[in-house]
Amino acid sequence: MNINKKSAIAVSIAASALLTGCGTNSPSMTTAYPASQASYSSYGIIESIQVVQVSSESRGPGAGAVVGGIVGGILGNQVGGGLGNAAATAVGVVGGAIVGNNLEKNNRNQQVREAYQISVRLDNGAYQSIVQDNIVDLRVGNRVYVKDNYVYRN
Repeated sequence: MNINKKSAIAVSIAASALLTGCGTNSPSMTTAYPASQASYSSYGIIESIQVVQVSSESRGPGAGAVVGGIVGGILGNQVGGGLGNAAATAVGVVGGAIVGNNLEKNNRNQQVREAYQISVRLDNGAYQSIVQDNIVDLRVGNRVYVKDNYVYRN
């Protein structure tokens, strides 16, 4: 194996590792109304409680990007010679990773769950909308305490 092929393989492995490090599996929460992200506490009255659908979808590249990058690197390595071979390998890694990630994303099942959107009229007259997983004993008209985007009964 000559030095150019070793370089091309090293480039494809490094590119695959970089693409994998960008991934995250944190769930995303979608709300009908934007919730305040500030960390503070306030008192108020619950105006409404609605059941909403929240989707959890992992973001970023996963196994599809890694496998696609490896396959793309191997295929790109078969093209040309010298610097052209290294460039083709790098393009193959990136292109394969993109295609693999898109295939994985299209085949991934999106998970939808129910959550509760609680609209609170604060004592200062402002409104705040919070989405949380349960309402325990909260009802419309209850006096509540809002802290760190969570509603507690007062």
